[in-house]
Parts: sequence; C-alpha cells; structure tokens
Amino acid sequence: MTREQVTEMFERRQLNWRSCDAAALAADHAPDGVVVSPTGGVLEGREEIEHVYRVWLNAFPDLSMTISDVLLDGDRVVLILDVTATHSGEFLGLPATGRRLQVVAAFVYTMKDHLIAHERRILDFTGVLVQVGVLKAKPAPGL
Repeated sequence: MTREQVTEMFERRQLNWRSCDAAALAADHAPDGVVVSPTGGVLEGREEIEHVYRVWLNAFPDLSMTISDVLLDGDRVVLILDVTATHSGEFLGLPATGRRLQVVAAFVYTMKDHLIAHERRILDFTGVLVQVGVLKAKPAPGL
C-alpha cells in the first residue's frame, strides 16, 4: 500500500472509532486476520476481532484515538496513539465508573491485499485497569 492509501485507511478507521462502528472496524481485517490484544488475547477471524472492538466501544463509547506518529515500512504500519475515554459501560466485569482513561498505545499492523492481516496492540494495560478502578495502586514513596 502507498503512504496515501495507508493514511486514507487509518483516517477512515478514526471515523469508525468515533461512530462506534465495530463492524466497519472489523471489515478492515482480512477474513482470517489475527489481532493480539491485552484485552482479548489472540483473536482469529473477523467475528472475534469485531467482538473485542465491541467490548471497548461499549465500555468507552467516547473513546478517542489521536495518532501522534505513523511509521510505514513495506507492508508494515505502526501507529503511535494517545487514547482517551470515559468508562461509561461494563468493562471486564466492572460496571461503569465514569472515570477518565488516558493511555499511550502502539498498534503494529501487517497489511495484505489492502486489509489488516495481523495487528498487535501494545499498551499499558495495567495502567488502564488502575485508571478504571479494577486494580488499586499506591503511589511510590516520595512522589
């Protein structure tokens, strides 16, 4: 894919995130695509991939991802994202808390035939769990 095609695709995906369209997000993946995610583990196929999108979008309907950097190397794309959201729905068994979430993430994609063949989501998932109240954390001494 050209840089322009990649940019166009991920701009469209931004709109699909904002409109909470899990089906459209999943449609960008190859039918046998794979996503490795801290929330879902290894997901195979569009149905499982769409499910993990729904988990996030139901829990965080105002989820916003701001792309701070795009790296493109052949069929590989890396997005560095600033993610913000409000915990407004059930997430991993925890009812909505109304707490704000802010985390930096890196999504690593392998593209094939203009679709996402493989995606790896890297983020501070422990930080996410602390921010929404699933885990309790004490500040380090002296901070």
